[in-house]
Amino acid sequence: MEKVKLTKEGYELLKKELDELKRQLMFEIPERIKAARELGDLSENSEYQEAKNEQGRIASRINELEQMLMNAEIITEASNSSTVNLGDWVILKNLDTGEEMKIQLVNPQEADIFANKISIESPLGRGVNGAKKGQTVKIKAPKGIVKYQVIEINSR
Repeated sequence: MEKVKLTKEGYELLKKELDELKRQLMFEIPERIKAARELGDLSENSEYQEAKNEQGRIASRINELEQMLMNAEIITEASNSSTVNLGDWVILKNLDTGEEMKIQLVNPQEADIFANKISIESPLGRGVNGAKKGQTVKIKAPKGIVKYQVIEINSR
């Protein structure tokens, strides 16, 4: 597996998720399976089947997180603030509406639209990555082309 570049915050969030999932897998799921077994016939026991399915999903996610964290490279050094790079916070101005938005450019593993963390692999992420302060970028969106101007770049 290749290196996964993460912000320090993103690394800590993934670590926290891993700890929570391990706790679920070790304590909560076995209790649910045990309780479901006590209900009788396992072949028609939906609670048992659902608990076993959830156990598999959690084990799979744990494996995925462990691999990610093992291959993580935490972005620590400040980037060149004249161009947008992974981990930077960027203020963009929509040239059609005049609205401004602040986003952080992150890897897909950290992306969270509700926290304004945009994947570098998304159309917006690809469009602003490498852009300079003051530059206008064009992003292909479902409604058509949207033009943004890079107003400010803040390194981590």
